Amino acid sequence: MSELLSPKDMVSSGLCIGCGACVAQSCSSNASMQWDKQGFLKPRGDTAWYRQKSATFTQTCPFSPAAKNEDFFAAELFSDARQRMATIGSFQKAYVGHVAEEDFRMQGSSGGMVTWVAAELMRKGLIDGVAHVVGVDNPQEKGRYFQYRISRTEAQVREGAKSRYYPIEMSQILNTIREVPGRYAVIGIPCFIKAINLLRQENTLFRERIQYTLGLFCGHMKSARFVESFAWQMGVPVSDIQKVEYRYKDPNRPANWYNAMLTLDDGRVVNRDWWHLNDGDWGAGYFMNNACNYCDDVVAETADVAFGDAWVEPYSSDGRGTNVVIARSALMQQLIDKAIEEGHLNLTEVDGKFVEQTQAAGFRQRREGLAYRLTWPKNGIQPRKRVVPDATTLTKQRKRIYQMRYFISTWSNRIFVLARKFNSPQIYLWFARTATAVYHSLAYHGGKWSEMKKRFGELKR
Repeated sequence: MSELLSPKDMVSSGLCIGCGACVAQSCSSNASMQWDKQGFLKPRGDTAWYRQKSATFTQTCPFSPAAKNEDFFAAELFSDARQRMATIGSFQKAYVGHVAEEDFRMQGSSGGMVTWVAAELMRKGLIDGVAHVVGVDNPQEKGRYFQYRISRTEAQVREGAKSRYYPIEMSQILNTIREVPGRYAVIGIPCFIKAINLLRQENTLFRERIQYTLGLFCGHMKSARFVESFAWQMGVPVSDIQKVEYRYKDPNRPANWYNAMLTLDDGRVVNRDWWHLNDGDWGAGYFMNNACNYCDDVVAETADVAFGDAWVEPYSSDGRGTNVVIARSALMQQLIDKAIEEGHLNLTEVDGKFVEQTQAAGFRQRREGLAYRLTWPKNGIQPRKRVVPDATTLTKQRKRIYQMRYFISTWSNRIFVLARKFNSPQIYLWFARTATAVYHSLAYHGGKWSEMKKRFGELKR
């Protein structure tokens, strides 16, 4: 094993994703996950615990260079997989489509598959609870809009539908799983599912009780400040927000036309298309957690089954939403195939190349982009990834795009802190408008000045 690490080491190196696994394992009574000034959840506790270097932490933090990687878990968990690709991992089958049963599809951001599989596991008596993310009642009092919860009925499971681009952590639900016997499924983004598998590797109780993992394809984790930016740009007080919907679904509009909607405490609803937000280009990386710059798993390679959006035509234009699904375990493949036969699911089998194509932008960022970023000087803990550092293959244009994306991901967080400090939204909004115009020109138009100027003008309206 390489050198032992502590929570402080990972946080100060910018490699803490905020999953809460370290807090869940802590023997310290005051260890908890707390908001930092940039709007991310980070571990906090007494100095002795926070600085304590240990083998357990070193082996179970998902971004630790000494933790077992995704290929290890693929070989261990899915040794009977029929197929394997370097990009999407090991799997039995892959599919594209949506849920045909009831209104699962309309309730979800995409094709309804994540909620349906979780509900089906419960209906078949395979689990006693699902750990998933839900909206919070009275968010202004509780200091957050979303959190993990364990649901024990199908109705509760269905309350967790929709995408949430918001920091959440698992320490409390992991404590519940430890304290309350039962069989559980956990839904999470790739690094959270990896953390679960690292815990299961280390702890027999978690291995016995967490029986299924459902993974979500992921571009990056955003900070809580993204919601505040919505409020600033829609002209409403942050303190009035009661509900956040990142992707309001309208069947009459293309699925990739994201629309953000805020429900206020007086019942009013305000919304705006992401395209018209200064920071609404997902690929630019606004409010990105720095750890995401060093992730190489797009499609939850360690989950029993993984779900994403079908970002290729004709599916991306279908406002009702369409999933791509990767069944990695034989049980998940059998469960899905049976439901297709019975008419509950409208899915068509596809090959791995199709799945890869639907997530092409994510794979560029996590493969060639990561290879380039790994050649840059970095303070603190050095990531160990499956991607080989490479600064020679990329064109100058691609390098400029990755440099700009990293600049935005870093400085959007810092500038927002400054804007909050001086109670001046325009400090941030001017930065975002300018940065988005530059990024738009570089990423889509070869750096043309005319396109930069055009996009800058569009965002002014």
